[in-house]
Amino acid sequence: MKKYLLGLLPSELKEWFREINQPEFRMKQLLDWLYVKGVTEFDKMTNFGLELRQLLGASCELSRLQLVRVQESDDKETIKFLWQLHDEKLVESVLILCDDRRTVCVSSQVGCPARCAFCASGQQGFFRNLDADEIIAQVYFINNWLREKGERVSHIVYMGMGEPFRNYDNVVKSIRLLTHPLMYHLSQRRITVSTVGVIEGIRQFSNEEFKVNLALSLHAPNQKLRQKIIPYARQYDLTDILLAMDEYAIKTKRDITFEYTLLSGINDNEEQARELVELLKRKQCTVNLIPYNPVPGLRLKKPEADAVRLFRDILSDGGIVNTCRYTKGDDIAAACGQLALQQKSSLVVVQ
Repeated sequence: MKKYLLGLLPSELKEWFREINQPEFRMKQLLDWLYVKGVTEFDKMTNFGLELRQLLGASCELSRLQLVRVQESDDKETIKFLWQLHDEKLVESVLILCDDRRTVCVSSQVGCPARCAFCASGQQGFFRNLDADEIIAQVYFINNWLREKGERVSHIVYMGMGEPFRNYDNVVKSIRLLTHPLMYHLSQRRITVSTVGVIEGIRQFSNEEFKVNLALSLHAPNQKLRQKIIPYARQYDLTDILLAMDEYAIKTKRDITFEYTLLSGINDNEEQARELVELLKRKQCTVNLIPYNPVPGLRLKKPEADAVRLFRDILSDGGIVNTCRYTKGDDIAAACGQLALQQKSSLVVVQ
């Protein structure tokens, strides 16, 4: 059975190199080729002997992910990548260019079990979790894509397809891979995990000794409305979710972000804005408002600019720090909530 290198921690690689009677420094050389130099072909790893290169070629692959398509937005600030998995399922991830930030929005599952009313990712259901190498490969290949331009990935957000805490072990392992000093060595503070509120996942995450940012997909100021927007919310009471989020904030000393997608006529009126102030007024947090991005087949509407402005004013007057996410990539269906399962027909894998 082949090993998928992008999903292996240095400790796991070290053990394997010991099994094949290779010294530890060879493992470090391999990590240098992969993560510092971005070299993906074993034949080009010139400080390895022929025997080791052949062994690596026979025993290992980087990942089971293959690039199918790259789409660039009209403003050149958003690039969407479509990947094919070993079972021919397809997932998407997005690179967002903003000032000096190079943020990758990664997927953690094929489809999504949450099935939020406004989001394309769960409309066709949930199929399976991504393994750690399939999550990391999204970052790795995008980083190599940027490397050709003299740039590198600077931030990671687990806000693509899937609910990260329903793929807990692989997501946590991928964070360890991203932050390991022999690999990407990303600061944990540059990584954000978004959840719809899986309480056991939040509490377990609180004990990982991470300094990762945590975001809650809130989308409503009360349990009743939230259940209509997020059917998955029926499993967890909002009061209990907020308590778990508070525990995470206390343990990690990281402020919480609350994502709130504004849906015209559903959760964007003045009363709901004031209710949101009451819900969050004693919390050290930021509310990230996201005007709805249209998804084909959904009868939802983006709020008017005046409604968004009034909602923000009420939050600000109530002492709630808030931002409004500028829509990026909607022309290529890469904006928040627009990543969807794709069909394989007529798609050709990029070599």
